[in-house]
Amino acid sequence: MPKYLIERDLPGAGKLSSEELRGISQKSNQVLAELGPEIRWLQSYVTDDKIYCVYIAPDPDVIYEHARCGGFPANKVTQIAQVIDPSTADVPVAV
Repeated sequence: MPKYLIERDLPGAGKLSSEELRGISQKSNQVLAELGPEIRWLQSYVTDDKIYCVYIAPDPDVIYEHARCGGFPANKVTQIAQVIDPSTADVPVAV
């Protein structure tokens, strides 16, 4: 199933309290449960004025529906083509 990066413009996001972030997370989980198992939230990153979320979903439409139902912005949804990390630089060992 495709993985997506969602960019959410949210001025002041970095100043949200733990309680506010908990409330956003609870609302997101509620909407996800209503939409069914085809959409999953993996992780989010909070910056000063944005929240970046990683989701697994069949297509961007269900992500936009999640945003609409939850009252969240979804300013940009981009399918992730590849995931790399420091281990990507390692040379494969022949077995």
